[in-house]
Amino acid sequence: MSNEPTRVVILGAAGRDFHDFNTFFRGNRDNRVVAFTATQIPNIEGRVYPAEIAGPDYPEGIPIVPEEELEEIVERERVDLCVFSYSDISHAYVMHMASRVLAAGAAFQLLGPRQIMLESERPVIAVCAVRTGAGKSQTTRYVVERLREFGHRPVVVRHPMPYGDLVAQRVQRFESYDDLDRYDVTIEEREEYEPHIARGSVVYAGVDYEAILRQAEKEADVVLWDGGNNDLPFYRPNLHIVVADPHRPGHEIGYHPGEANLRVADAIIINKIGTAKPEDIDIVRRNIAEANPGAVVFDGESPLTVDDPAALKGKRVLAVEDGPSLTHGELSLGAASLAAKQSGAAELVDPRPFAVGSIVETFARYTTTGPVLPAMGYGEEQIRELSETIRRSDADVVAVGTPIDLGRLIDIDKPIVRVKYDLAVDRAEEFDRLIKETVG
Repeated sequence: MSNEPTRVVILGAAGRDFHDFNTFFRGNRDNRVVAFTATQIPNIEGRVYPAEIAGPDYPEGIPIVPEEELEEIVERERVDLCVFSYSDISHAYVMHMASRVLAAGAAFQLLGPRQIMLESERPVIAVCAVRTGAGKSQTTRYVVERLREFGHRPVVVRHPMPYGDLVAQRVQRFESYDDLDRYDVTIEEREEYEPHIARGSVVYAGVDYEAILRQAEKEADVVLWDGGNNDLPFYRPNLHIVVADPHRPGHEIGYHPGEANLRVADAIIINKIGTAKPEDIDIVRRNIAEANPGAVVFDGESPLTVDDPAALKGKRVLAVEDGPSLTHGELSLGAASLAAKQSGAAELVDPRPFAVGSIVETFARYTTTGPVLPAMGYGEEQIRELSETIRRSDADVVAVGTPIDLGRLIDIDKPIVRVKYDLAVDRAEEFDRLIKETVG
C-alpha cells in the first residue's frame, strides 16, 4: 500500500471548488490537489489558485485549467481522484462527468456537508434554491427586512463569484457603490450585491469563507447566507430556506445539488405562483411532499414593478434579463419579458441577429434561451459586446429585468424601462415565527 498522497483534481467553476479546497484539502497531507478545472463561466481558466490562500504546501499555487482538458490532466498528473464541486447541473450531467473520470482511470467523489460546512458563532439563516433563477435574491432581501423589523443586525454573506484577482478578492466587504467599483466586479456580481447595498445592507463575499465568516460575525447578530445557483450553504444553517420554481416543474428533483437542498430544507417557498400553470405547481407540491414531508411549505409570489408601463405599450421591446438564469438556469424568459407582455408590448425583439462576439457564443451554447438578451458581463470586453448588441438592435425600448441599474455601466442609446421584483409570501405571520424562533 502506497504512502504517497492521493493526487486530486477538483472540478469547479470558481466558487464551490475553492471552498471545498479551503475546508477539506488545505493542510491535508493525505491529499495533493494538482489542478482545478473550470467551466460554466467565461475566462476563469488559465489562472492559478494563489499560494497566499492555498497554503505552504502549495508554494507555486494550483493551476486552473479548462474542463475540456480533464482526461489529459488525469493521465499527465497521474490523478487518483476527481472531486465534483460545482452546481446547477442535471443529475445526468453529473454522471456523465463521473463516466469521463472513471474512463480516464480515476475515482469520482462528491464531498458531503459535514466535511465542508463551517460553524458560526451567530445564528445562520440560509436562503438556497432548487435551480438558479428561482427567486433567492428577493427572498434574501425579504428575510433581511423581517430581521431588521425584529430589531436584529443581519449581515449578508453571498455565495462566491471570484472571477478576478483571487488574492485581492479573498475577503470582500460591500457597503457602497464605490465598493463595487473598487473591486471591479462583473455584472453578475453587481446583480447580487447592488440590491442589498441599495437597501443599506452590508454584503460579504470572496474566496476564503472562514475568514469572511469571522469578520462578518464581528458586526452582525445574524448571518444571512445568500446562496448561488442551487448550491448548498457553506455555513451550517439554523434555518434553511429553499426556493422552488414551478416554471420548471420536476427540476427540484432532477438537478444537483438542488435536490439535496430540497430534501434538507426546513422551509420551502414555491415561488412565482401567480404566473405558473396550476398543473406545474401541483407537480412541485407532490415532489416536495415525497422528498421532504416535514418541511413547512409556503406559496410565494414575485410581483413585478415597472418604472413606466406606458413606455412599453405598443412598442418593440428588447428584454435584457439576468444572465445565469437564462444560461445554465435554462429559463427561456424573465422579469423584463414578462413585464413587456403584461404592459402590452407589440413585440419582443429577438437579439440573436444583432449579437456580437461572445454573446453569439452564449446563444449557441444555451439553446433554451427565448427572444431575450442575457446580461452577460464577465469582463470589460464582454460588457462592450453586450452594449454593442443592444445598440445594434432595432428595438424602440429596452426593458431591463436585471436587479441592477444597467445604465450606470453601459451607454444605452434607447429609452430604458427598469423592471423590479420583490417577494410576497402567504401565511406571512408563520414565516415570521420561523425567523423569530431561529434568531431569538
